[in-house]
Amino acid sequence: MSARSAALEQPPPAAGPAAGRGAGELLHALGPHPLAARLRTGADLARARREAPAPERRPTGLPALDRLLAGGLVPGELVEWVGRRSSGRWAALLALLAATTARGEGAVLVDAGDALEPRDAAAAGVDLARLLWARSATPREALAAAEIALAGGWPLVALDLGDGPLPGRTADEAAWQRLARAAEASGAALVVSSPRRVTGSAAAAVLRGERGGVRWLGPGTAPPLLGGLCGELALERGRPGERGREGARERLLLGVPEALPAPAGEGTEGARRVVAAAEGAAAEGAEGAAEGAAEGARRVVGRVVGTARAVAS
Repeated sequence: MSARSAALEQPPPAAGPAAGRGAGELLHALGPHPLAARLRTGADLARARREAPAPERRPTGLPALDRLLAGGLVPGELVEWVGRRSSGRWAALLALLAATTARGEGAVLVDAGDALEPRDAAAAGVDLARLLWARSATPREALAAAEIALAGGWPLVALDLGDGPLPGRTADEAAWQRLARAAEASGAALVVSSPRRVTGSAAAAVLRGERGGVRWLGPGTAPPLLGGLCGELALERGRPGERGREGARERLLLGVPEALPAPAGEGTEGARRVVAAAEGAAAEGAEGAAEGAAEGARRVVGRVVGTARAVAS
C-alpha cells in the first residue's frame, strides 16, 4: 500500500471543542475578550436590519430625482450621477445645493472641473454664505478634499469631476470604498457627479442622465431663443432592498429662468418680455433695438445651467 493510499484511508480528525457549537456560544466563550462586544452573529445582524427605522430622506430639489431615489438622499450614503455634457448633471447639482442651503444647512462642492460660476449658483438659489467651494487640479486631489469635508461634519458633500476626459484609473476601488465609509461614519450625503462610472461598488445608488431634445422660443418672424434642454434620468442601480426599481426613468426639463413654463403650461412673464422684445425689434427693423434684444437674450441663455426643473415623463 502506498503512502498516499494509507493517508486517504485514515479516519478524519476528531472534532475540536468548537465543532457543533453555534456562533452565539462561540461569542459567549470569548468572555471579556476586547473583540467580543464588537462581534455579532448573522441572525443578530438580520434582526437589527429588520427592526431598524426607515432612514431619513432629504429632498434634492428635483421631484424627478426624489421619485427615483424613493424620497431623496439618505445621510451616510454615496450616490453617483453619471452623464455626458448637456445631460443635466451640472444643473441638477446646483438644484441640490440650492435645496440644501435653503434648509439652512451647509454644503461642500468639490469642483474638479472648475465649472462653478458663483453668480449662476446664486441665480439658481444657492445660498453662497452656506457653500464651501473647493477647487482641485486632479481627481485624486478631489477625493482627498471630499474626505476632509466629510470629516468636517458637513451635511452634504458634492464631488463634481467635470465634463472632460478622465484618466483611465481615476482612483482604485479601495479609495472609493474609503470615501463611502467616511460618508457613513459622518452621516453626510455624498454625491459624486462624473461623465462615466468611477465609484464601482461603493455607490449605494447610481443614476444616469441622458441627453434629450432642445426647446426653442419665439414663434413668428423673430429669431428663435433657446428655451431649454430636455433629458432623461434613469436609475441604473438601486439601493439594497430597492433593486426592483432599477431601470425606472424620469424626464428632466432644463431651462433658462425666464423661459421655464408656468405650471399651467404657459410661458412666464419674463419669457414673454424677451420674446416680445425680439419680435418688436424685428418688426420695426430698428438696428439698435435688435442689438439690445439680442444682448438680453444672450444674458438669459448664459444662465441656462442655473436652473433645473423636473417633470414627469
